[in-house]
Amino acid sequence: MIPLLDRYIMRHILGSLALVMSVLMALGALFMFIDQQSEIGVGNYAMLDALIFVALNLPQQAHDFMPVGALIGSLLGLGGLAAGSEITVMRAAGLSPLRIAASAAMAGLVLIALEGCLGELLASPLQHVARQEKAFSKYADVSSGGGREAWVRDGNLILNVSRQSGDRQFDGMRVFEITADHHLRAIGYAARAIGGASNGWQLQRYAESRFSDERVTVGASKERRLDSQVSASFFGLAVDAPNDLDLRSLWNIIRYYQTNTLDTGPYLFAFWSRIARTVAILFAVILAVPFVLGSMRSSGSGARTLVGLLLGMGFFLMQRLTESGTFALGLDPTLLAWLPTGLLAAAAGGLLLRAARR
Repeated sequence: MIPLLDRYIMRHILGSLALVMSVLMALGALFMFIDQQSEIGVGNYAMLDALIFVALNLPQQAHDFMPVGALIGSLLGLGGLAAGSEITVMRAAGLSPLRIAASAAMAGLVLIALEGCLGELLASPLQHVARQEKAFSKYADVSSGGGREAWVRDGNLILNVSRQSGDRQFDGMRVFEITADHHLRAIGYAARAIGGASNGWQLQRYAESRFSDERVTVGASKERRLDSQVSASFFGLAVDAPNDLDLRSLWNIIRYYQTNTLDTGPYLFAFWSRIARTVAILFAVILAVPFVLGSMRSSGSGARTLVGLLLGMGFFLMQRLTESGTFALGLDPTLLAWLPTGLLAAAAGGLLLRAARR
């Protein structure tokens, strides 16, 4: 049974979080809908399709905003208690900053469980559906191959991709070449496909089987240039990037790549970054405690919101910088995935211990 005081603190934090998340998601949905305006009218993509796309992406928006929302919501919830002198009464009754932080941490654990369910059960599947439906509306000749694949016909070529590992890079592309009378002429497979700045693909580690009336010719080459009107940005609408995959999918891809001695860097970073970002919610909630016990004890809600936004944006930017450093400099993806969360934990722990010594 959770003590009454803990429930009281948790209720204030979670209530403020609900309000903050509502505002953040409304703003996120508005900006996403505005961003879709330039694509409305392409193919069969209409206003209603854009609204559906935004609605299906709301769980992913909530998943992405949760660490920032947890920090702002905790500052507002605990700040409200401090403004009403309730924190002062708790301190006078013998509650230490560490005890108050423990109560706040319970709310953080609830948010971690909510974030896990949201990310694994709702956000990833619905975002994948949104991306595929958008592709189906914009391009009449694309169809789903089931799971996380996309198929498209381009003249006498049928292309299939299943995994996106970069902005214009896909791990695995199948190329089916057919004749004018719909007979199969050749089947090819590239371990990696890189889309050019314009249309066209650079296929790496390419192997091909070519059929004739009397025999099958098998060949392989390090690279092949494939001329196609299908761009990498088009396939990006239908196939998920590593950061959009759930943990189970990421883990399965990592094991497959390790077995076949392929580069697991983007998927390792996405896997551990997803876990680290969820764990960061706990430290974001704890970080609010020393702020409301210290200089922001008598500050207004506007000041606390501004501080929360600045800290949250700093955490978000650090995540993006570590992602760039992982791929550009070839650094350890697991270590860098945990770096922002580690710094957040160090800041929360250091400030909390400082408040406890006062």
